[in-house]
Amino acid sequence: MKKLNLWLLAIFAISALTFTACDDDDDTDPMPEPTTIVSFAQDSDDYTILAEAVVAAGLDGVLSGTGPFTVFAPDNAAFQALLDSNADWNTLDDIPEATLTAVLTNHVLGGEVTSSDLMAGYYSTLSATGFGDATTSLYVNLDNGVVLNGGPEVVVPDVDVDNGVIHGVDAVILPPTVVDFATSNPALSSLVAALTRSDLSTDFVGALSGDGPFTVFAPSNAAFQALLDSNDDWNTLNDIPVGTLEAVLSYHVSSGVNARSSDLSDGMMVSTLAEGATLEVDLSNPDAPQIVGGSSTATVELADIQGANGVVHVIDTVLLP
Repeated sequence: MKKLNLWLLAIFAISALTFTACDDDDDTDPMPEPTTIVSFAQDSDDYTILAEAVVAAGLDGVLSGTGPFTVFAPDNAAFQALLDSNADWNTLDDIPEATLTAVLTNHVLGGEVTSSDLMAGYYSTLSATGFGDATTSLYVNLDNGVVLNGGPEVVVPDVDVDNGVIHGVDAVILPPTVVDFATSNPALSSLVAALTRSDLSTDFVGALSGDGPFTVFAPSNAAFQALLDSNDDWNTLNDIPVGTLEAVLSYHVSSGVNARSSDLSDGMMVSTLAEGATLEVDLSNPDAPQIVGGSSTATVELADIQGANGVVHVIDTVLLP
């Protein structure tokens, strides 16, 4: 009888443990769904239009993927301002899908870049340009906060999600032109001053804001200062005769071609907007590619700043026909 009781107690104890284990399993919380860039925007109060735009452009699958991505996310007010900027755009459905895709991908970097990792300079976005596999560049200025391409500012940094990081911005970052890169970079302010001189007969800014494509060899501020220093009568850009300045500026632009560094070859001749004038590419020193003008030679300091309508290469000398 005692043995029977012991067996019954043992069976009861095992049964109790089994039921307890089952109860524990039933009480286990399911794994939470990952928070992606898309799901964060959809569940937010401030980025719902961004979420709608991503879905409308068919990018929700990509931006819900593993990434990682860095997204500069325009808030709802920024998207409303974009819609208000065009009389034909009342809703996202009015924006052509190709345009919407180009705009949205212009806000995305491959890889995760937090605000503490951001550096002043150029980053490659995921926005295709149609010039081979070239994507648009994004200029980051850290002089006063984080300013992108000379306009939109980061106002909500470092929102961590499972497939990257989001930085909220206060305006939509439109695909940049070669003019945008000149105006947004303080190191090219002398070039901008030259291009916008009031007595020029050529509207360089208007022309270079067009469809292009253009290849621009952009002299740095130091290059323009060296040009001024070369003539005792020139203290400012306004002292350069207008005809001379127009000829010089035209000599730095090639129209009809998006010539990235990989497209240039040693001895290649590049036509310019200056009538009958060409530039020669010198790649004899691959580490210091040079552009040879009629009476001057410039070294490329920074290549392949890619816009939607062309490419910019920063050079250290003003080229003279």
